[in-house]
Amino acid sequence: MQPQRTEQPAVPLSFEAEEKSLSPTHLAWQRFRKNKLALIGVCFLVFITIVAVFADVIATHDPTASQLAKIEAKPDSENLLGTDSSGRDNFSRLVHGSRVSLTIGFFAMLCTVIIGGALGSLAGFYGGKIDGLIMRFVDVVLIFPFLLLFLTIVAILQDITIPIFIMVIALTSWPVMCRVLRGKFMGIREQEYILSARSIGCSDWRIIRKHFLPNAVGPIIVAATLLMASLIVAESALSFIGFGIPQPTPTWGNMLTEAQSIRILRNNPEAWMPPGLCILLTVLSINFIGDGLRDAFDSKS
Repeated sequence: MQPQRTEQPAVPLSFEAEEKSLSPTHLAWQRFRKNKLALIGVCFLVFITIVAVFADVIATHDPTASQLAKIEAKPDSENLLGTDSSGRDNFSRLVHGSRVSLTIGFFAMLCTVIIGGALGSLAGFYGGKIDGLIMRFVDVVLIFPFLLLFLTIVAILQDITIPIFIMVIALTSWPVMCRVLRGKFMGIREQEYILSARSIGCSDWRIIRKHFLPNAVGPIIVAATLLMASLIVAESALSFIGFGIPQPTPTWGNMLTEAQSIRILRNNPEAWMPPGLCILLTVLSINFIGDGLRDAFDSKS
C-alpha cells in the first residue's frame, strides 16, 4: 500500500529573490522610503517649493515697497513679521526670498552639473591626453579660493543680476562635479561589458548613452543634491556680506544683513531669525535627501 502524499504549502519567495526581480529604480525607492529623515526632508522641500511658486498669492505686501511710517515696526495683523530698517514687510520678503534663493540654488546646481558633468565625462571616457588636459584645467581653477575668484568676476561684471549670479557661481563650482563624474566613468570604462560593446563596433555616443550614463546617474543625483545645499548657503553668505544679489531684491541672505546691526539683533529678532531658520531647515532637508539617495543608490547597502 503506497503512502499518501501530502501537498506541501507553496513557499513564498524570499526577500532576496523579490529584490532580484525588481528594477534598480524600484530597489532604490524601497531603500529611500525607509529613511525617515530623507522623507521628512522631501516633505519640507516640497512645502517650501510650493511657497516659492505661489509667493505672489501668499505675500501680503510688495516685498520691495517701503512703508516710511513703519520703519522697524513690530509684528501686527498687517505686518506679520514686522518691517525692516527700510520699512519693507518682512513676511513678504521672506516668502519672495524663498523663490529667489531656491531659483539660484537649483539653476546654479544645474549649470554646475552640465559644465562639470560634460568635462568629467570626457576626461573619464577618453582618458589619456584629454583627461590630462581637463584635469590640469581643474587644478588651475581649484588653486584660486572660491571667494577670491567670485569677487574678482563680480568686480569685472559690476552689474549683478540673478542670471549672471547663477553663471558666476556655476563657473566657480564645477570642478567638484567634474572630479566626481570622472572617477565614476573611469571605473566603468574597464568593465567587461564596455569592452564587449567596443568589440562589436558600438559608437562612443551609444556606449555613453546606453552604459555609462545609466550607471552614473546615481552618483550624479547625489552629488547634485548636496551641491544645491552648499550653493544656497554660498548665495546667502555672499548676500550677507554685500556681494550677492543687490537690494531691494529679496533673498534670505539679504534679509540676514539686518542682523549686522546690534540694535536690530537684540530688539527685532523677527527681522533676521525667520530667514536664518529657513536657510537652516532647507539646507538640512536637502542634505537629508542627499544622504537618503546615497544609501538608496548604493548597491552594497
